[in-house]
Amino acid sequence: MNADMNFRLAVTTLFALTLAGCSGGSNKTEKPVEKTPEKAVQAPEKFYVKFGTTKGEFIMEVVRSWAPRGADRFYELVREKFYDGSRFFRVRPGFIVQFGISKSPQMSELWRQLKLPDDPVTQHNQRGYVSFAMAGPGSRTTQVFINLANNSQRLDGSGFAPFGRVVEGMDVVDKLYASYGEVQSLGGGGPDPQKIEAMGEEYLARTYPRLDKIEQAMIVDYVPKEVPKGRSKR
Repeated sequence: MNADMNFRLAVTTLFALTLAGCSGGSNKTEKPVEKTPEKAVQAPEKFYVKFGTTKGEFIMEVVRSWAPRGADRFYELVREKFYDGSRFFRVRPGFIVQFGISKSPQMSELWRQLKLPDDPVTQHNQRGYVSFAMAGPGSRTTQVFINLANNSQRLDGSGFAPFGRVVEGMDVVDKLYASYGEVQSLGGGGPDPQKIEAMGEEYLARTYPRLDKIEQAMIVDYVPKEVPKGRSKR
């Protein structure tokens, strides 16, 4: 497969997965929803999230100026404990790790309706950088991915806007269970995102028990030991 085909496959894969996992079987175009000012949650300009997982811990730094809407949504989801107990349901070595479908079907359905307008892409999708998955413009909800390689050329031009980066524990991210392969909606033997949304943890525990899990995601005070250098796109 040549480089151009690899590029198109990578971008199509991210779009297709989120569409399969978040569409709920409907062909209707849903308008992005922003919360009213009195209910909106604004994140700090910079904050840190510690993820305790079945493989160990890693810490993510979120910088609001990189992608304000994405940072605000992620901050709210962490505070609401949305990610606690959820699985890393898609792990593609050399490409991405994706998570963000709740263990609770009711919680997934609630947040699926709150689609985010886009953020401009101001950072590169480098190794360790974190972006929301999407199924085209205005479709971000709760699913995010961590880049396992420098995917800048593949993803930057398609609107995937990094809002944070892993600053400690990338070795833990690299060890997340990957042997189930690609998700079913893209022809692999891994889980079906629509079934995760419909049945939650019950489905994954029964059918894909070896997938690693987020035990807890929490906002913490943190002093970086050595922050990876990133380049601004502009």
